[in-house]
Amino acid sequence: MNFEGLDPGLAEFSPAMHSTLDPVLDAHLNPSLLQNVELDPEGVALEALPVQESVHIMEGVYSELHSVVAEVGVPVSVSHFDLHEEMLWVGSHGGHATSFFGPALERYSSFQVNGSDDIRQIQSLENGILFLTKNNLKYMARGGLIIFDYLLDECEDMHSLLLTDNSTLLIGGLQNHVLEIDLNTVQETQKCAVEIPGVTIMRQTNRFFFCGHTSGKISLRDLRSFKVEHEFDAFSGSLSDFDVHGNLLAACGFSSRLTGLACDRFLKVYDLRMMRAITPLQVHVDPAFLRFIPTYTSRLAIISQSGQCQFCEPTGLANPADIFHVNPVGPLLMTFDVSASKQALAFGDSEGCVHLWTDSPEPSFNPYSRETEFALPCLVDSLPPLDWSQDLLPLSLIPVPLTTDTLLSDWPAANSAPAPRRAPPVDAEILRTMKKVGFIGYAPNPRTRLRNQIPYRLKESDSEFDNFSQVTESPIGREEEPHLHMVSKKYRKVTIKYSKLGLEDFDFKHYNKTLFAGLEPHIPNAYCNCMIQVLYFLEPVRCLIQNHLCQKEFCLACELGFLFHMLDLSRGDPCQGSNFLRAFRTIPEASALGLILADSDEASGKGSLARLIQRWNRFILTQLHQDMQELEGPQAYRGAGGSFCSSGDSVIGQLFSCEMENCSLCRCGSETVRASSTLLFTLSYPEDKTGKNYDFAHVLKRSICLEQNTQAWCDNCEKYQPTIQTRNIRHLPDILVINCEVNSSKEADFWRLQAEVAFKIAVKKYGGEIKNKEFTLADRKEPRSAEGLLYCSSIEEMKNVWLPFSIRMKMTKNKGLDVCNWTDGDEMQWGPARAEEEHGVYVYDLMATVVHILDSRTGGSLVAHIKVGETYHQRKEGVTHQQWYLFNDFLIEPIDKYEAVQFDMNWKVPAILYYVKRNLNSRYNLNIKNPIEASVLLAEASLARKQRKTHTTFIPLMLNEMPQVGDLVGLDAEFVTLNEEEAELRSDGTKSTIKPSQMSVARITCVRGQGPNEGIPFIDDYISTQEQVVDYLTQYSGIKPGDLDAKISSKHLTTLKSTYLKLRFLIDIGVKFVGHGLQKDFRVINLMVPKDQVLDTVYLFHMPRKRMISLRFLAWYFLDLKIQGETHDSIEDARTALQLYRKYLELSKNGTEPESFHKVLKGLYEKGRKMDWKVPEPESQTSPKSKAGLRQGDWVG
Repeated sequence: MNFEGLDPGLAEFSPAMHSTLDPVLDAHLNPSLLQNVELDPEGVALEALPVQESVHIMEGVYSELHSVVAEVGVPVSVSHFDLHEEMLWVGSHGGHATSFFGPALERYSSFQVNGSDDIRQIQSLENGILFLTKNNLKYMARGGLIIFDYLLDECEDMHSLLLTDNSTLLIGGLQNHVLEIDLNTVQETQKCAVEIPGVTIMRQTNRFFFCGHTSGKISLRDLRSFKVEHEFDAFSGSLSDFDVHGNLLAACGFSSRLTGLACDRFLKVYDLRMMRAITPLQVHVDPAFLRFIPTYTSRLAIISQSGQCQFCEPTGLANPADIFHVNPVGPLLMTFDVSASKQALAFGDSEGCVHLWTDSPEPSFNPYSRETEFALPCLVDSLPPLDWSQDLLPLSLIPVPLTTDTLLSDWPAANSAPAPRRAPPVDAEILRTMKKVGFIGYAPNPRTRLRNQIPYRLKESDSEFDNFSQVTESPIGREEEPHLHMVSKKYRKVTIKYSKLGLEDFDFKHYNKTLFAGLEPHIPNAYCNCMIQVLYFLEPVRCLIQNHLCQKEFCLACELGFLFHMLDLSRGDPCQGSNFLRAFRTIPEASALGLILADSDEASGKGSLARLIQRWNRFILTQLHQDMQELEGPQAYRGAGGSFCSSGDSVIGQLFSCEMENCSLCRCGSETVRASSTLLFTLSYPEDKTGKNYDFAHVLKRSICLEQNTQAWCDNCEKYQPTIQTRNIRHLPDILVINCEVNSSKEADFWRLQAEVAFKIAVKKYGGEIKNKEFTLADRKEPRSAEGLLYCSSIEEMKNVWLPFSIRMKMTKNKGLDVCNWTDGDEMQWGPARAEEEHGVYVYDLMATVVHILDSRTGGSLVAHIKVGETYHQRKEGVTHQQWYLFNDFLIEPIDKYEAVQFDMNWKVPAILYYVKRNLNSRYNLNIKNPIEASVLLAEASLARKQRKTHTTFIPLMLNEMPQVGDLVGLDAEFVTLNEEEAELRSDGTKSTIKPSQMSVARITCVRGQGPNEGIPFIDDYISTQEQVVDYLTQYSGIKPGDLDAKISSKHLTTLKSTYLKLRFLIDIGVKFVGHGLQKDFRVINLMVPKDQVLDTVYLFHMPRKRMISLRFLAWYFLDLKIQGETHDSIEDARTALQLYRKYLELSKNGTEPESFHKVLKGLYEKGRKMDWKVPEPESQTSPKSKAGLRQGDWVG
């Protein structure tokens, strides 16, 4: 079908027959149809609209029977009567297919066929339906299940298909060949070349198959050899439609005129017996579609796009009286089809409506249709299956006949006793907060379970921890009661309170009065925040990671380095690890280890966070080691089961790897020795119930030099035998990482018992007495040491302490290992540790502890105690000292060093320990060289396959254009939504945001701020995403579905890492970014930019305690520009922000006249209030800038 000869607006609706025509919605569509209608891309917005019952159908005369809406406002692209069942199929320009059953047009099924392209032809088969789109052929069941999906070459532009037999299909399009597809094997069997490209319509008879071309010609080809038998030059312009019946071929189309193409009102009719044209048939409508409707005679139905329909004989004269009019909802008819029985006609219009015309009140679409299979209705009378393993299954589901006889379950009282189910105890939080009025108690709902639900404890061993995991916690701000185990406020899970302004008015300083940066917890899988902080405060690890840069798109080492850089730049403001966690979610090993939590699991606290963070600890060290190996050497990671071939393969291996010797001794005397290495150790606790005292060093040695009996293969015996496996240490690591594995009440009781024994020993040793009063850190006024740490001057500090601050490890000559606890007194006795290192003696100091804070309601949280070294304090505060801090997401607070090793097992459980060799920093090069070079700004290839140079929207920087310190760069970014906002409605009607929407950057634009090319973009990157996009926000972002897909996008598509490096280079070089609302842009991009490098027009044109003004209003008021008409464009927004900054400098005299600029702002706000902050329509009012000098005088004065 070709519409070039019609009104230009009509061509937008048709399936594209030329490469220059793309199907888009007409701008003149009636907008009232879209009001109050929410379009669902996965379904259909409206139900079928049945016609009134009073419609009278005259036998033998076609008239409208029913009209339905397929998709509101989305033009119908194709319609097809099912050849096997009483169904009508409709395809839309949005790639959606809908089927209607019977003449009443009851909706049968509706599903999405293609996400971006229109459906161009539909063909029904016995077992399903074939759908043809631009470069895709789908065979789907009538219910919507995919049978096969055949993807054609991207260069293909298909328009028509023809079923030659039950298993052979021909597909034609705008290229110079026709494809033959075998439907049984779903393979291309033949590619037939055509001399005239552009096969858009195909028909078939017993002798030939016919190809209609865009050039206006119709070729007749042999069914077997595909050779051209004859050719009709029907129209000089283009072909619109043709049909074949018997020995006649009729065609309509366009003829060339001086002014272009015009619709030809003469139908070309050809006699296929003599292969020549007969007298053309003049009709009284502009023919766009035509079909033979052979009943008693060979009638032709000629349809115009305006809705006129005329019946006539192909060899006779057209009578104006035979014209009737279809009343489409939209202005144009887009498709037309005739049923196999010739009793029904289907019309589809540009507003998504389908009109059914019939010649009888009860038509049938096919002469012999098979019965349609419908979904089974709900069988109310059937009995549901009963699961006898469910204790709470209601026995009333079993139908019991009414009888007066004794039932089998009626046991005599002597043989039975009543055992009522005891009600569960009332939540301790409810009892604590209850207020009694008379004999009735009132308490706020703690929201630990759904309303009106009381779960019964069916088994005594529901929880692995038993009472160990159940901790009562009081809300923040309430007074603790001494008889309850209360969690200190600073250890509780912190949450961000969101307001209308989002995070702008949230007081993070209340939780963090230091200059170190916290991490925000609302991002999915942010449970690892505490471990990120631990790795950051390991100075060699931080420097190593920040020096790393590779080409891999999702490299955890690179993303961790970017995050460490943000933590370095921050002056107390929280950061977020969104890009790091995004890369983390793409690692297959992370998913296989169960490290990626769903939002529901994270919110409900399912699973043990202690186990999770210990698995994460092992994973991140292994992944960093692997990333460093890939960068530093040609050999990839070769280990298995957590072992590595050599500790020197990477610096991570040098820091964490411990070389071991595994010995396996069979009872036959055969011994096997194998060398390996590990990055961490797991504590193994002794099986002792006598209450014996074990110091931590003994348990650690037992865990490192592990000895166990197990079944293993013996080469000598040639079978599995009981063997004794031992592990000896060859080389000690510089950083000793320990997973505590306190995963049940058994291990927790061991820690509790050892802490009690250690406390009694300390009391005897120091001669102190246990005080009865509660001891708090606020009461302590002991003198501090030179390191800023408290001396243990109170016996209370030794409560719940079993972990030493230092341990001493020595390698013996017989490959043994001595481990002992180490104190400051031992150092005075034995001398400095550095002198003993020459003899294989090393002292390790505790650097960090990661603990699990238990909470039965939320699953608890993870916090870290970290000993922050001198270099960090020097950079942040300019002083050199060491201090222990508590890191609880964005809450950071200095603590006493004994608090880091005190573990009250009722609510505070150790998970991970980090010990570092004394004087570790002196062993490594701690210089950081920025690995990002200027070459990242040079031209790069796009990921999109269809992106062409003609579509390029930016000019990359040349070497002589590289930015310098202080240069201006206009920046704007557009975003899409990955997860919708979660909010709740309070009882007073106000809305509270529980979790904000998760955004992802989709487009980043940077324009030159000075020079001869000022205002020309040098970065305009669309960011490819592998995550599911919930909302493209097209109205505000200009991003459309498919723009971020490398397969179909025509934009300059890059990875987020590639564009991130460009922005990081600009930040590091010292440019100044100009934009509007840059704070949110940088936050979503996950960049930390120094405040002196940001020039935000939203704050430049803002008065204190007044509203923020949109870029669109500022551009209209100051620049007389109308921007952001239908959608936002980041290039336009970045240029406008630059012009506004120039205007700001002009009005404020480069900031030297703040009073005069204040008057300008007052005028701006007065005008905004009058206009309700809306930009007027073009004809209604001009901007103040375009007025005479009165306004300019106000500015100057």
